[in-house]
Amino acid sequence: MSKQGSSFKEALQNLFAISAIIIAFVACYLLFVNVMGNPVNFEGGNPQGHALEGNYLGIIYKGGFIVPILMTCVVVLVIFVIERLITLSRAKGRGRLNTFVRKLQELLDNDKIEEAVEACDKQKGSLANVMKAGLIRYRDLQEDTELERDQKILSIEKSFEEATALELPMLSRNMVIFSTLASVSVLIGLIGTVLGMIRAFAALAQSGAPDALALSQGISEALVNTAFGITGSTLAILAFNYFSSYIDSYTFKIDEAGFSLTQNFTASLKSK
Repeated sequence: MSKQGSSFKEALQNLFAISAIIIAFVACYLLFVNVMGNPVNFEGGNPQGHALEGNYLGIIYKGGFIVPILMTCVVVLVIFVIERLITLSRAKGRGRLNTFVRKLQELLDNDKIEEAVEACDKQKGSLANVMKAGLIRYRDLQEDTELERDQKILSIEKSFEEATALELPMLSRNMVIFSTLASVSVLIGLIGTVLGMIRAFAALAQSGAPDALALSQGISEALVNTAFGITGSTLAILAFNYFSSYIDSYTFKIDEAGFSLTQNFTASLKSK
């Protein structure tokens, strides 16, 4: 892939991420105002009053203007979880990886390099792409009479490293969003909590009897934002850990398959 093509693809990915965040915020804000802030969710049809007993939409609305931002964090998280699942599913390829690797090993043992390349084309995915690059180099080096044995081994190892380096960015793309949401969600929730507590204490500080409505709204705001912040952060941490483990496992399989092919190539050189 050329640098120009790579830059264009990266620009599209950035555009997707920015668009997803903006669309998620607009959708969450409209949901917050029109659905959760609907007068039917409150006593006397007044959104400024108490939410109806057991009406969670009204209760969430009392969390204040921070809630749409926290909702956006959760929706963005869901969007990129789906994106990662689709991307990693494509990276895995069509068939079972263990079966694919065993098939390649059998073909290599019989020196059927062309058939192995065809198997990679059918399998598709990151592992197949890396193995295909190595197999093509494998055949070229077998026919090369100028390079020394050690130079051939280094050359095929380098081809694997280069092919793997091209695949890794796709595997780890957007992972930074999960780690960012894990910390940002709880911090935004904390801001909402502090603002709610300020409102609650302001209601208590009034002369005479405390303003019960302002006090309850302040406490509701604090608790709702705390709940949303912790929920968003927890889900982001779980998603980050899951996908990190999956990527590490998949990268290990790529390295293992590359090492196996290199060893096979080394053995074929010794037999000559």
